[in-house]
Amino acid sequence: MAVQGLIDLGGLQQGHKVLINGAGGGVGTFAIQLAKLCDAEVTGVDNTAKQDFLQSLGFDHSLDYTAVDFTKRGEMYDLILDTKTNRSPFSYARALKPGGSYVTVGGSIPRIIACLLLAPWIRRMHKRSIRVLALKPNKGLPYLLELFEAGKLMPSMDKPFQLPELKEAFQRFSAAEHLGKLVISVAGAGVRNSN
Repeated sequence: MAVQGLIDLGGLQQGHKVLINGAGGGVGTFAIQLAKLCDAEVTGVDNTAKQDFLQSLGFDHSLDYTAVDFTKRGEMYDLILDTKTNRSPFSYARALKPGGSYVTVGGSIPRIIACLLLAPWIRRMHKRSIRVLALKPNKGLPYLLELFEAGKLMPSMDKPFQLPELKEAFQRFSAAEHLGKLVISVAGAGVRNSN
């Protein structure tokens, strides 16, 4: 999602000013690394508990969404990658530079539908792009593998969960408490001890 959102739909370029909403989750932790490879100035938005984590990932700026609404700060971005989609498309357009792009990769279904419906009007009237990612499974994986093998990309993983802890893992994800990707270990699941 990070590759397809930032590069394919977002048109990430050298030196762009980028904002990632939901920056401390799985998509955001890959997106920061991809954006920094393009020498972008990157702002991460997430909750209070993730602010130190965002700084450790290399974000130039981090915002706590419980304290500030990035769409009302007056800052403008070339590209916004959003995993939350919890505001109106007009709010996102307000935070974009002319010619800028907003790309949503997930979040509130009614807000995503609003983005789809209002995108042509916003493009025509405000000269900003509002886009919804239709994920193409496995697209971009060879590129990610190349970066990983070159040591330019490292996944950030939350604590591992065992299969019986699946409910706890989903609760952590739903509450946006996870740092990076959640990992569920299925090794040995269903194997009974013969003793």
